[in-house]
Amino acid sequence: MSPEQFGAAVLDWFDRHGRKDLPWQQGITPYRVWVSEIMLQQTQVSTVLGYFDRFMDALPSVEALAAAEEDEVLHLWTGLGYYSRARNLHKTAKLIVAEHGGVFPADVDKLAELPGIGRSTAGAIASISLGLRAPILDGNVKRVLARYVAQDGYPGEPKVARQLWEVAERFTPQQRVNHYTQAMMDLGATLCTRSRPSCLLCPLKDGCRAHLLGRETDFPVPKPRKALPQKRTLMPLLANRDGAILLYRRPSTGLWGGLWSLPELDDLAALDPLAARHALQLEERCELQGLTHTFSHFQLAIEPWLIRVKSAPDAVAEADWLWYNLATPPRLGLAAPVKTLLKRAAAELNAGETS
Repeated sequence: MSPEQFGAAVLDWFDRHGRKDLPWQQGITPYRVWVSEIMLQQTQVSTVLGYFDRFMDALPSVEALAAAEEDEVLHLWTGLGYYSRARNLHKTAKLIVAEHGGVFPADVDKLAELPGIGRSTAGAIASISLGLRAPILDGNVKRVLARYVAQDGYPGEPKVARQLWEVAERFTPQQRVNHYTQAMMDLGATLCTRSRPSCLLCPLKDGCRAHLLGRETDFPVPKPRKALPQKRTLMPLLANRDGAILLYRRPSTGLWGGLWSLPELDDLAALDPLAARHALQLEERCELQGLTHTFSHFQLAIEPWLIRVKSAPDAVAEADWLWYNLATPPRLGLAAPVKTLLKRAAAELNAGETS
């Protein structure tokens, strides 16, 4: 197919089959497109739907996001993972308000310079909400194009990425680029899926080299696999007489940056120094069901212990520590496994009260 034929086929498919009722496709603004694109990075549409609506209800504009407390932003993000995305959203909103008067730059290069946006997200914002001709290369589009040209090499390698960007640029049309961008993302999400792609329904099948070769699932070439390192930690859930759990805020950078979490210890022997640090008198303890959390670069085995505290100060003396009330939880950002462990602790404490 020529670029003109390619674009026409994609747009015709979009008119007949493309998704047009997703929340971020209604009342389109750069802000709504931006938030949805950041949420959709490494996350399925079905997961994002509820998060997007809640985020927009709480923070309906870039000005509202810029003015929000970081804890509120992270609370709304809890469970989506990759929390640096939320911190960058907050940082970028402040920059847009402070340096651009609350108006998104109508320039792909300037958009791409903002924290957490990058070239593909900038292209999506520019094309979908601003009507600018700009190619994109998110995960779905990358898969469609890599198969269409049977691109050799892992797309994470700079040389291969440059080649795919050239393909994306070549096929991006001059007209209806907003619909084309959405259509390409839809093709990757609904037809050109990782496994078992629906090639017979694809508008590009007659020109797709991977399909013609019968090698659809060989592209894109996957990242070379390495065994994930295994790590372990012990997380104490220290419960005071009111059933509140002691949490601390993690540093703003690094793993679970800026989120509230449980202390991490090497073993139970490290409990005594922690208790002394916060003037806690410990009582009985019980081990909860453990869990394993997989990060992109390692797996963390968590050994949780529920430990009742006989006496403790009503307030925590140190900054970035607090008693988290399980009955009326504050709006804080929590790492997904910590949220799970807090629910298990609440169930155990409630069972103890009724027994």
